[in-house]
Amino acid sequence: MPLDLPAIQPHAVEVSAPGRGQVSATATLGAWLCELMRATEERRDFRIVCPDELESNKLEAVLDATSRAYVWPVAGYSEHLAPDGRVMEVLSEHNCQGWLQGYLLTGRHGLFPCYEAFVPIVDGMLNQYAKFLKIAAEVPWREPVASLNYLLTSEGWRQEHNGYSHQGPGFINLLLTKKPEITRIYLPPDANTLLVTMRHCLATTLQINLVIAGKQPQVQWLTLPQAEEHVRAGVGVWPWASSDGHGEADVVLACAGNIPTIETLAAAWMLRRDCPELRVRVVNVVDLLTLSPPDRHPHGMSREDFEACFGVETPVIFDFHGYPTAVHDCLHGRELPDRFHVKGYIEEGTTTTPYELLASNGVSRHDLCIEALRRARGWASRGGELALRYARERDEVRRELRRTGVDPDWISGWSWS
Repeated sequence: MPLDLPAIQPHAVEVSAPGRGQVSATATLGAWLCELMRATEERRDFRIVCPDELESNKLEAVLDATSRAYVWPVAGYSEHLAPDGRVMEVLSEHNCQGWLQGYLLTGRHGLFPCYEAFVPIVDGMLNQYAKFLKIAAEVPWREPVASLNYLLTSEGWRQEHNGYSHQGPGFINLLLTKKPEITRIYLPPDANTLLVTMRHCLATTLQINLVIAGKQPQVQWLTLPQAEEHVRAGVGVWPWASSDGHGEADVVLACAGNIPTIETLAAAWMLRRDCPELRVRVVNVVDLLTLSPPDRHPHGMSREDFEACFGVETPVIFDFHGYPTAVHDCLHGRELPDRFHVKGYIEEGTTTTPYELLASNGVSRHDLCIEALRRARGWASRGGELALRYARERDEVRRELRRTGVDPDWISGWSWS
């Protein structure tokens, strides 16, 4: 039976202009999930399974509507524990995966929030469940079951206090090996797109939906109506951030993921300030599998829509949340895929500042500007001096943050203007 999904409008973030405000996407989602818990109280057909990370991922608003399920006697000072609670929280990803699979097969619904770096613990279980979904869809008498929904938070780009051990975006790559009818991968760039994405995922059946979102407060980009349209399309040009005059661009700056979106827009802002004659188009991808050709994935964009976003021969600098190979995998079958220069996580990191982590993987705003000037048509020599200036500035920032232990305010506090 479909979930009784509450309206998301009361929980939407007001965005007066792109790049304003400081809001936690998962905290915003948590308030909506609290309403969902209340809306499903009578039927009790929705649960959250979570490996001891509900509050650390800023979803604690859910506990206003329900408790953690617990049946053993507990001390009087224990918080949010009850035999009838609908949050099942234990530090075992295997256990959570098994709980949710079994729960879905009873005809009910659920959500699995998890740290991004540790969800690969259930790789083998996901493999088997994906095979089950494929075969189940081919059996006429089987009723469709609700989708298995993952919400991956605590993404590696902001794990300053945990460092290298908490950096691992490879779950995306695993899903790319599964049947295209089953898997979906979403990287909402802000709170409103996360609300729209999660509402969509919880209404689907016979799928494995992977949603990746940040928990730390950050700037917001889209109003709720804009987020609705962006998630529906899966990808789109952001004209307010572009400087191509709605014409042919010299270079496309594309991004997928909340932190890559910030760095890409900061790069577009810097290039507009320092090199206004360079024609830049900014493209944001929320549904990763729209990049695939339509004959490889049901969400794949048509050739016409793909070219409307990325051009025909235009160089594309793609700042990606995970491993660059995932984007190249999606682009297989597109014409001229070599014009896509994908930047992403390349296993460089330690316990350091956010900017240092980005720069060490070559995905900082300065690195994106340098790559854009190198690759943009007709700009390899024209932009050489500016590229060197960006490189010097990047290296100076890295030297200074290693001395102070913090990023400069003009980077950490940057907003679109």
